[in-house]
Amino acid sequence: MSHRNARLTVFGRQLLVERIRSGRPVAHVASEMGISRATAHKWMRRWRAEGEAGLHDRSSRPRTTPHRTPAALEAKVCDLRRARKLGPARIGPVLGLPASTVHRILARNGLQRLAWLDRPTGTVIRRYERDRPGELIHVDVKKLGRIPDGGGHKVLGRQAGRAARSNMGFDYVHSAVDDHSRLAYSEIHPDEKGATCAGFLTRAAAFFHSQGITRIERVLTDNAWAYRKGLAWKAALAGLGAAGKRTRPYRPQTNGKVERFNRTLADEWAYQRPYTSNDERTTALADFLHAYNHHRCHTALGGQTPISRVNNPAGQYS
Repeated sequence: MSHRNARLTVFGRQLLVERIRSGRPVAHVASEMGISRATAHKWMRRWRAEGEAGLHDRSSRPRTTPHRTPAALEAKVCDLRRARKLGPARIGPVLGLPASTVHRILARNGLQRLAWLDRPTGTVIRRYERDRPGELIHVDVKKLGRIPDGGGHKVLGRQAGRAARSNMGFDYVHSAVDDHSRLAYSEIHPDEKGATCAGFLTRAAAFFHSQGITRIERVLTDNAWAYRKGLAWKAALAGLGAAGKRTRPYRPQTNGKVERFNRTLADEWAYQRPYTSNDERTTALADFLHAYNHHRCHTALGGQTPISRVNNPAGQYS
């Protein structure tokens, strides 16, 4: 592809050929178009040899690479990645290769980043996305220690903070995230019992409905007791006309969108600044959710916000 300051595009090269074919001197045409005579002759040679196809850009990759790493050594690099799950910085010293060379070998052989692999099995974790809002809702609970009045260790220091928060207990942040749009809804409760989870799901469905997701088809959760055995949870699903689905044990990647939301929740709300009381942190949740849904752009959505993705479900990644 031509760079942004290129003197000639494909159409400019066609114009160059037409002017020279009309009988004008190559040097005069080259001067008019701001290129050298050698460049003008190059495009004329390509046109005579290949016709219009010869005026298009070509790959700059060399035809031969005599100094490329031998195939046997490349195989050793790939074997170390597959068997020991090592990165370039660790494979390089073992085989006496620069880390940059190891990286190129791994990329050439389609061996994805270690972050994309399931470490025990070495299989690639496939990223998926449902086709429409409401097709799948991810639900999870994040447990947070309550903050004593006056602040915890982030305000008072480690020792004083530990004494202040003794027997404070925990908050349970229940969250629901739409798989397609990443639209999120959260509530804070004192437990994660079946009735609490069921009530949360009903209110989450009402929130999604108010934002334009009028039907929830499936709800994905982990294998907590409230989701597996809770009668209230099953009744809530039935009331929504939704099917319940659970992740495989010990595979949080399956429920990855709400797991990733939990991390964002921690970074941008729960631990975003020191709070002087639990009520102050609780009050700040509503502002975070509004910013997340209406103003926070997502790279996974091509720069869209969740609410804009709900309104434009056909939007594709950029």
